[in-house]
Amino acid sequence: MDPRSLQLRNDGTDQFLKLIADPFQSAFTVSALWASLGTSIGISILLAVAFSLFRPRHSLVYAPKVKHADQKHAPPPVGKGFFAWLKPVIKTREAQLVDTVGLDAAIFLRFTKMLRNIFIFISIIGCLVMIPINISESQKNDDSSALSALTTMTPLYVNAKAIWSQVACAWAFDAIIAYFLWRNYRAVRTLRRQYYQSSDYQRSLHARTLMITDIPQPDRSDEGILRITDEVNPTAALPRAAIGRNVRDLPRVIKEHEEHVRQLESVLAKYLRRPDQLPAKRPMMRPPRSQRSKHPDGKVDTIDYLTVRIRVLEEEIKHGRASIDRRNAMPYGFASWENIQHAHAVAWTARRKHPKGTTIALAPRPSDLIWENLHLSKQSRKWKRFTNTLWVTLLTVVWIVPNALIAVFLANLNNLGKVWPKFMTSLEAHPDVWAAVQGIASPAITSLVYLLLPIIFRRLSIQAGSKTKTSRERHVLGQLYAFFVFNNLIVFSLFSAAWTFVSNVIDKTNHDENAWQAIVDSQLYSQLMSALCTISPFWITWLLQRNLGAAIDLVQMVTLVWVWFAKTFLSPTPRQSIEWTAPPPFDYASYYNYFLFYATVALCFATLQPIVLPVTALYFGIDAILKKYMLMYVFVTKNESAGAFWRVLFNRMIFATILANVIVALVARARANWTLVFCIVPLPFLMLCFKWYCSRTFDADIDYYNRADLSDAEALGVSNSGKKAADRLNSKFGHPALYKKLTTPMVHAKAAEALKQIYQGRLDHGDMAGEYSDIAMNPMLASQPGKAEPAPFEVVPENHLDFSYFKNRADFRDEFGGGIYGRPEDLMTERSHTPRSHLGGEWSPSSSRASSPAPSLPSMSGLKMNEGHIDPYIDPDAPLIHPAFRVPISRGNSEGPIGHGLYQTDEAETGLLSSAQVPAHTDTTPIGRWNTGGYGPVEQDDDPYNTSYEHYRAPR
Repeated sequence: MDPRSLQLRNDGTDQFLKLIADPFQSAFTVSALWASLGTSIGISILLAVAFSLFRPRHSLVYAPKVKHADQKHAPPPVGKGFFAWLKPVIKTREAQLVDTVGLDAAIFLRFTKMLRNIFIFISIIGCLVMIPINISESQKNDDSSALSALTTMTPLYVNAKAIWSQVACAWAFDAIIAYFLWRNYRAVRTLRRQYYQSSDYQRSLHARTLMITDIPQPDRSDEGILRITDEVNPTAALPRAAIGRNVRDLPRVIKEHEEHVRQLESVLAKYLRRPDQLPAKRPMMRPPRSQRSKHPDGKVDTIDYLTVRIRVLEEEIKHGRASIDRRNAMPYGFASWENIQHAHAVAWTARRKHPKGTTIALAPRPSDLIWENLHLSKQSRKWKRFTNTLWVTLLTVVWIVPNALIAVFLANLNNLGKVWPKFMTSLEAHPDVWAAVQGIASPAITSLVYLLLPIIFRRLSIQAGSKTKTSRERHVLGQLYAFFVFNNLIVFSLFSAAWTFVSNVIDKTNHDENAWQAIVDSQLYSQLMSALCTISPFWITWLLQRNLGAAIDLVQMVTLVWVWFAKTFLSPTPRQSIEWTAPPPFDYASYYNYFLFYATVALCFATLQPIVLPVTALYFGIDAILKKYMLMYVFVTKNESAGAFWRVLFNRMIFATILANVIVALVARARANWTLVFCIVPLPFLMLCFKWYCSRTFDADIDYYNRADLSDAEALGVSNSGKKAADRLNSKFGHPALYKKLTTPMVHAKAAEALKQIYQGRLDHGDMAGEYSDIAMNPMLASQPGKAEPAPFEVVPENHLDFSYFKNRADFRDEFGGGIYGRPEDLMTERSHTPRSHLGGEWSPSSSRASSPAPSLPSMSGLKMNEGHIDPYIDPDAPLIHPAFRVPISRGNSEGPIGHGLYQTDEAETGLLSSAQVPAHTDTTPIGRWNTGGYGPVEQDDDPYNTSYEHYRAPR
């Protein structure tokens, strides 16, 4: 072996170890700090000016809620002036915000302002007390002339007497944080009490409903639920009960159906991108592994295969819904009272009791439930939580090595060149190219990881047995915060000190020195404090750059770039184009995690580098305004939790304060003596006592409308609800797989004629002769691709590719916010206290798709419209009842009256996508009424037109 190569290898190894031990060899300077501040503030101002310039011209992007919100939830009008957007943001108060954006968004903004106020106050104390003391004490050092200004602000070179300022400031900081937390805890309680009195909550079904889980086998019936709740019912009122039903594989089949519909839409959008110039070859695909046995030839025609597959899945769904049995009960159910006071009194009484081993709690909104986890037993849920904790811990620990390597080498490619001579040659030959790579690679990889983390944690939380989507988001927030604090704060800040400590101990033990003596001689406390003080300027520059991130959020640069790229180079489907115009949902878990992490970093370095405090206050001051505008005019809350995030935020702030106290104790031990450490010891315990006090004082009023202390009249109030109350509970808290409307494939109007040509020769000439009800094709056997059954499509004109035309449809509303406090299906009409029906009547297996108004089609040759017809009157208060919750009178009787709980088996209704919309007019006005208040078209409940596919295909 060449000795020179061995020498290079040894030099590279030594250099690698040196870089790992001290990754920040290039010292931070004051000039670098000012450069970072100037760059961040300068670019942020430019982005804010660009936003103010383009906002009036692009309201669909920068104020979609002005167009789409109804009158109740519409934000204040905003002018077209350059800074006109600032006035409504500043003047809108919290009471109006709650009505406009919801309680979750209002508490998010309150939390942001709380952090701003906290750091303003502790900045004043920290900068006026610690900075002068640290600078004056550091200048007494013999080497003070060689110290930078940032170093003299730290306690690295101060004497033991000056550490008293650190201890005093720690007590002051804890008092300020506790005061603001208490003040906002009290305000959250007030907001929750007002929320309980709101009309939306008073009219909602979930407000008077309890969810019972872990029901034993003998009590899995409606009567069994009544027996269970009777053990903890302090009132004389009796509830209506509904046990859960086993829907078997229906959710999986419905999900697969929706995926295939979206895939078919994507294939058609690409194939029909130029309708007058269709590609010579039709798209081909390889079937999924589970279907390859039916297609031995390998690849199949994509359009025909997906059409057949959608039809087969729809038949499975239809027969699966018809076969749901009352006798197949699940270990969960619901009990509903007529009065909210009775339901909450039972929940309060049962909060620490488990009658017959069950768990009784207030029911969430039906749309918030994760139904596949409700049937899990206690043992299964505990095991899933344990395995989820292991996976999260493993992911957090495994990321230590990549995180360290990115910080050392990818963030500074010169370090990589020091350990890889050949790369250094390329780096010196092409400095501009590698400078661009360095500027893009590190933030790109880090950002990609942070985008994937919430997705990974959400899936892990679902597998861990989370019962609701809002509780899943709270778990994701906790896991993200733990990941960030451990990897990006503790490991990142202390890695070099830990590495140096371990290497020194190993080196001394190798020279026959006692291990314990080697540990003592290594001065661990001093090394840890030195590492924290050395890296503190990095966190200042990092927090300065967060202002730039807030401005990028305001401009929505990432969204704009992606939408432009997709529209220019890809072939978006009509559904995707509609979704791009919808107000995007706000990711509370990610934003809360960022804010908590920034606050934790600032509190931990508050006494080490006090200049970090005004920098953090500046960030929260700017973002409090920007996020308020975004929540008022751009974002919507997908799943309203009514402020359930607050307790998670409060607990993390308590943890961050205690962690900051540990840092102060570390500094006191390194620079002074144990006496000062003992002065810090009471602080963590006082914060824990403060947490206990707030929990005891506020939580009951936050969680419950009332406790068990009802008046005699309220307690003895007897429910006079009848059969409709039970029907209401069954219909609204039944599994959505029994009622969910199947998705209809959407195609662009310009491709409708070409779509007709694709299926030429397969059009039905039977009872469909002379009619072109969207697209109709002959029956297709699964073994013969190309022979398709009637397959209607929803044709969308270009001028209707807007969320305004579809915002009241469940398939779009559920994804992009279905109201603030509740969705329409959770509200009850005032005249009869019965829920709004999805379909205007009762459930039938063939009525599995929405009959929402469809926009009219442009005239096309070969199309003949069906004449409009108004259905006979259907009781608008008729609850949506699945046959599984009624006694089946005539199972399979096709002559029974649909709308009275019987089954319909008319073969005319069994076609693929049997409820696709068809046009009823030839003009360009969409069916339905227009809201003249300036908020876009709104579908009306009293629309006399029935344009569903079943209406035109049903027997007369």
